[in-house]
Amino acid sequence: MRAAWLAQAQAHPNTTLGLAGATLAILWLLVTSGYNALHADGEAYLRYGMLGGMAGFAATALGALSSIGLRNLSTRAEDSMLGFAAGMMLAASSFSLILPGLEAAKGMTGSGPLAALTVVAGLALGVALMLGLDQFTPHEHEHLGPCGPGRERIGRVWLFVLAITLHNLPEGMAIGVSFSKGDLGVGLPLTTAIAIQDIPEGLAVAMALRTAGLAPLRAALVAAASGLMEPIGALLGIGISSGFAIAYPVGLGLAAGAMIFVVSHEVIPETHRNGHQTAATIGLMGGFAVMMVLDTALG
Repeated sequence: MRAAWLAQAQAHPNTTLGLAGATLAILWLLVTSGYNALHADGEAYLRYGMLGGMAGFAATALGALSSIGLRNLSTRAEDSMLGFAAGMMLAASSFSLILPGLEAAKGMTGSGPLAALTVVAGLALGVALMLGLDQFTPHEHEHLGPCGPGRERIGRVWLFVLAITLHNLPEGMAIGVSFSKGDLGVGLPLTTAIAIQDIPEGLAVAMALRTAGLAPLRAALVAAASGLMEPIGALLGIGISSGFAIAYPVGLGLAAGAMIFVVSHEVIPETHRNGHQTAATIGLMGGFAVMMVLDTALG
């Protein structure tokens, strides 16, 4: 694996530099934020974030376990459900991450352009992080096949599991960042939206694992376990955005960038490869609308 990673780094120097920069920035935010995340009101915010992450895990497990009673799931239905999840993730990124980030940054800088640049910096960090993880993590997509260095040394099922992990990490980070200042108006609608879309996503993942050769019960348990990345990601999200005041809008932008990257790079292409573009797009618009209603009702 070490040789494979070195070869990948030499083949993709720009991506490697981006991942290194994003990792260093996140580590710096974690170091500067660690004390605040565990001090005074930070303990309550940490509790909110972890509860939100566990809600995402529970929803993923619910969807995954519901697959046990299904013999099969049509490709059209799977693409529609993933489209719905993509719509909710896009809307959550816009309404519950980018807009609050712009508002917080403008309050600190007093300037609209500077506020936008602050959030854009976070977006860039999120994209660099996910692009680097995508390049350097061996994983497999249902239709693209194996990707990443060292993929030939890892079983197909575990490649699927690693791909699921890449999907769930930014969702957990978004939940953690949204609660890092204790603002339920930001955290509650975002967490609700992610939990709702995790149900069909967990079901679709379990069915995909069955296609990869796992027995129904084992596929459901593995898909459910993949949801554990959400509380882990929530802890990371709280950590990177609880320090300096400017870390909050940057963290919101980072989570939004990571989620938008996953939607555009992974989820939408998967839903459009089977000839069900219309069903997937309708699902996406439905998910976007549901998230907009939730943000208005709970925000």
